[in-house]
Amino acid sequence: MEVPELLQVVVLAAMALGGSWATLPDHHTLPDHHTLPDHRLSSEAGAIFVHELERELFQEAFVNGHEGDDATPITFQAHLQDHPDLPRWLRYVQRDPLQPGYLYGCPTASELGTHGIEVLAYNRHTYETVAQLLLLTIIPAPDGEPPYQGEFLVGNRNVEEMLPEEVQEMFLQATAGVWDQDDLRVINITSALDRGGRVPLPIEGRKEGVYVKVGSHGAFSPCLASATSPQSRLRCSLGQQPLADCYDSFAPPFSIQWCNLTLLQLRPGPTAPGPVWGSGVLEDAGDFQPPTEATPRDLLPGFLVTLLVPLLVALLLCLLLGYLMCCRREGVQKRNLETSDLQLFHHTTIRGDTEELRHMAGSRDVPRPLSTLPMFNVRTGQRLSPLPAAREGARDGARAPLLPP
Repeated sequence: MEVPELLQVVVLAAMALGGSWATLPDHHTLPDHHTLPDHRLSSEAGAIFVHELERELFQEAFVNGHEGDDATPITFQAHLQDHPDLPRWLRYVQRDPLQPGYLYGCPTASELGTHGIEVLAYNRHTYETVAQLLLLTIIPAPDGEPPYQGEFLVGNRNVEEMLPEEVQEMFLQATAGVWDQDDLRVINITSALDRGGRVPLPIEGRKEGVYVKVGSHGAFSPCLASATSPQSRLRCSLGQQPLADCYDSFAPPFSIQWCNLTLLQLRPGPTAPGPVWGSGVLEDAGDFQPPTEATPRDLLPGFLVTLLVPLLVALLLCLLLGYLMCCRREGVQKRNLETSDLQLFHHTTIRGDTEELRHMAGSRDVPRPLSTLPMFNVRTGQRLSPLPAAREGARDGARAPLLPP
């Protein structure tokens, strides 16, 4: 191919590539990421907060979504705004991409204020995402924290099954049957897995279990008090049902594990006086006086103690070790005095004989004994080499008789 034709091909390819780029939309203008309007929520401190992430709301925001398409798997992700995780009191659960997600938890008095929770919905089929910002405002409870709180373990439910409002109302009605109070409210809902429980076996009807904490300003009923009495705890340790003198109003919708019932009575503590707010302006003739500088401290005694005490201890240990190694030795003279004369004589004799043999072995100059040479005949004095190559034509020396024929 000639050079002009090659240049023409390159120009045409560049024009075609540029046209294809011109037809593609910009990355920032792609309609695969939408943002829903901010949603404002409020919750009281010391009460359960539950927010359902509705699949229908996010499904309508997807570009490729269709109305009534309930089979689209959607996965939610939630985190605190400008942070990678949720607050410690807030949890998120979604059992399956085809089911809604829930944000739930019990805010404390230290969480007062407005918190931004960012929620991201992810379409598992089209890879689209929809974001929404939840502005959660925590306000103080008007009547304070309930002083009487009871925690029930529901064994036949998962945590997402206890979060809907109608299920909580049903549970409060059942609790009123054994508590005899009208101001009951759900304080917190916690999965048994978050409290150290085990994942149930994949058997039909097996659930994880849910801890439901209910509070009231009224005292506990005699039924609940008897269920947590020492006699009931003893029966629970033996594998029996605890004592209860009332009808179990929870069954059959809720299977309560009465041996795990916990009753807590909060005692009001002394409230610390709050800060006194002023006008923010200094009084007349009241100039600002900065705090005085700290008085200099003498650090020499502490330095000497820190340095000299370890050195003194090390010196004492060295002296003790030197005394044990040098001054506590037994010595040859002391050992000889404590040994019998007969034993010393035997030792001296053996040592002298050994030295004499060593001296004789080092000074002798005699030929090697004939008995140590190979194939030596005692009667004839004949020596045969053990190597067959040196005895060509000779018979085997190992089979030669010791006596001449």
